[in-house]
Amino acid sequence: MTISYQMPLPAPYPSLSIEEMRLRIQSVRDHFGKKLVILAHHYQRPEIVELSDIRGDSLQLAQYAASQKDADYIVFCGVHFMAEGSDILKRGNQTIVLPDLGAGCDMADMADADDVEEAFEQLIDVVGHESIMPVTYINSTAALKAFVAKKGGMICTSSNAHKIVSWALKERKILFFYPDQHLGRNTAKQLGISPNNMNIWNPKKPFGGLEKENIKQTQVMLWQGCCPVHMMFSAKQIDLIRAKDPEYKIISHPECSMEVVDKSDFAGSTDFIVKTIANSPSGSKWAVGTELNLVNRIAKENPDKSVISINPFMCLCGTMNRIDLPHLTWALEEIAKGTAKNVIEVHEPTRSLAKQALLRMLEMSIKL
Repeated sequence: MTISYQMPLPAPYPSLSIEEMRLRIQSVRDHFGKKLVILAHHYQRPEIVELSDIRGDSLQLAQYAASQKDADYIVFCGVHFMAEGSDILKRGNQTIVLPDLGAGCDMADMADADDVEEAFEQLIDVVGHESIMPVTYINSTAALKAFVAKKGGMICTSSNAHKIVSWALKERKILFFYPDQHLGRNTAKQLGISPNNMNIWNPKKPFGGLEKENIKQTQVMLWQGCCPVHMMFSAKQIDLIRAKDPEYKIISHPECSMEVVDKSDFAGSTDFIVKTIANSPSGSKWAVGTELNLVNRIAKENPDKSVISINPFMCLCGTMNRIDLPHLTWALEEIAKGTAKNVIEVHEPTRSLAKQALLRMLEMSIKL
């Protein structure tokens, strides 16, 4: 697990009014000016996004923070692996702070570095070292990003997965994709790989619970991991929406199941979803398969369109929503006192290897 224990907030933070917290946050921001940057992931609460300098996906935010040459403190309103990414790409001695250490990622925690390394060694035993290409989704720990650097593999995002997976399949016989099975499956299927040539690796069983002959016939080995939020959407929900109003276009994130993506009109990253709906005609109707805070924000930013969730009973990402105003206020005031808490640091050699993998991904994304 990458999540550390978050101590309960001291008084008076749990009892502060919203207005008082806003004033305290702004006071710290005014004091530091450009020396302090607040980042907010797309899935953050509206009040957190409102008080941030920029919102975006994890890689965009980490790159933005690294480009802020005057910034000494980066407060990352996201989850643990995102703050790690910011520390990996940071400029000089920037301090990266995560307001709540309990803000982890269930998907990232489904792939433990030791388990992945053991699985890789077992695959090598069956098919040989030169046959396996490891690719980790950016939603993974720094240790797993470092692992692909050591093994000649690659990192991907939901935006460039098509390019990276295509490259990997040309380079070696078997793609070993983790931690999200659904992004791997949906991407490989779009590239013409039959689901029959894909297998799921169960880390709790020897050789992933597979027969060795089955492993030899596999083109895409998918780690048994997923995003619990994106698993809350179903093909049946899409059928109900279309039966009620066929004018709705369905757009989903590729972390959704294959059945949901197959029934969608469009599928893509959070940035793709935001831009597609923003650029659509006035009066268009959209049912969206991604985290609810983002769906609600898209609806608010596009009042001339109808934007709903595919799942009418959708809930928020629980770990992402651990970042709230009391924790942000506390984190900022600890920085102001010179006693920064929840500092996220990726140590060597993991940091250098993970950075190497990230920079290689960015370079190849342009070339491919």
